[in-house]
Amino acid sequence: MSIHISAKKGEIAKVVLQPGDPLRAKYIAENFLEDAKLVSQTRGILYYTGLYKGKEISVGASGMGFPSIGIYSFELFTEYDVDTIIRIGTCGAYTIDLKVYDLLNVENAASESTYAKFAWGIEEESISHQGNIFNTINETAKEMSLTAKATNIHSSDIFYRKDPAIPAIATKYNCPAVEMEAFGLFANAKHLGKNAATILTVSDIIPTHENISADQREKALKPMIELALESAWKSI
Repeated sequence: MSIHISAKKGEIAKVVLQPGDPLRAKYIAENFLEDAKLVSQTRGILYYTGLYKGKEISVGASGMGFPSIGIYSFELFTEYDVDTIIRIGTCGAYTIDLKVYDLLNVENAASESTYAKFAWGIEEESISHQGNIFNTINETAKEMSLTAKATNIHSSDIFYRKDPAIPAIATKYNCPAVEMEAFGLFANAKHLGKNAATILTVSDIIPTHENISADQREKALKPMIELALESAWKSI
């Protein structure tokens, strides 16, 4: 077991779906996986392993922000020999060109964060998805008649900020939406030579304050969860 994940060797699958919220991981395990087993609950961060269409897949939380996903994804990649992590989460749109419920397949994550620089010496402000899983998600979305827009995303350290204007880095890299984890995940995967992707559901339109209500979220996130599971299944 690692410092932050108490699963034994062999209890984590080669492919992991990683939502931010531990309770979302629990929901996915209980509703989409067969014979799901809780394999870690250290610090309340839940990890499950079960079967999806006969293949073993794990799902577990990343927590919020680069420090948290940085820890969990690194330990999954290095301590449990995970090959592929698909982050699944929500994002806020900077533009009304996006709509709530839109699905995004992240091509590049741009950030002002120093995480990649000081962790791995990666100087770039923008880091791409890693490996072939991004293409698998695109192909799978088409097969499922889903629209998953390939896009850049702003990965921010900040949820609340004084200045309401769109941050300069989001404009520089043509990022229509913002979240808080993809850049850290992609940095770890790049350093370690692993596969990483991020699928997001637009939950908020920042200029109009439109959002998916709490009671709508389970239904709203179902297409993203199913797309991630089908893509994970193909990658095994």
